[in-house]
Amino acid sequence: MPDQIYLSVVVPSYRSSEILERNLPFLLAYLQKQDYSSEVLVVDDGSNDHGATEEVCRKLGCLFFSNPANMGKGAAVRTGMMAARGLFRIFTDADIPYELDAIGTMLRYLDFKEFQLVIGDRNLRGSTYLTEIPELRKFTSIFFTRFVGTIVTANFFDTQCGLKGFRGDVADFIFRHARINGFAFDVELLYIALKQNFEIKRIPVRLNNNSEKSTVRVFRHGITMFFDLFKIKINNVKGYYRGQKEDSRELPS
Repeated sequence: MPDQIYLSVVVPSYRSSEILERNLPFLLAYLQKQDYSSEVLVVDDGSNDHGATEEVCRKLGCLFFSNPANMGKGAAVRTGMMAARGLFRIFTDADIPYELDAIGTMLRYLDFKEFQLVIGDRNLRGSTYLTEIPELRKFTSIFFTRFVGTIVTANFFDTQCGLKGFRGDVADFIFRHARINGFAFDVELLYIALKQNFEIKRIPVRLNNNSEKSTVRVFRHGITMFFDLFKIKINNVKGYYRGQKEDSRELPS
């Protein structure tokens, strides 16, 4: 593919034009210093902000995409991942919360050590996330992680860290099969990956920016997320995540 590039970074956004304008320049400056080609794709999830997010992207030189309505973070990430051209693809949050050297670490494992996914894990030694957030968010994060590990991912890892990287062909496969639009989409991505026995590497993350107000509403979104977890199990029973037969020619090896 002649227009393929090395790295795509997908940034989902909802009413985040000011946050993007403040934080995207740090990501762009980091990427410009690297010796590989890259692109940053911002996906606005139906903000109805009168073009403010698109204007920020135009000014900063990022690619802009939008969903026709507010569908959820999962839908925004999926739109970006399916539009991305990178051999490797990473998504992160609009406030660029983690130290950027994690990108280099992810690429090292994806490219040279041949892992198919690399994910940030806030529970690993070397991470600083859980020491930097309010107590309520810390409690809900730990509770949700343990609940998910019990019924979905077999105690495998922290699913909700907003920093995940994929080999391009693996991203195509996973996001083509993904169905969850809300915040539980991270769980679904990893559930699909585990079902396919993809090689997953966890890395510690260091919180660099905790000044932005979270868009997660603990109780309202929490209820939706728990329902989505059961949807994931139902989707699996219905065969939506299978790839061995119908997609065998496309399955990454």
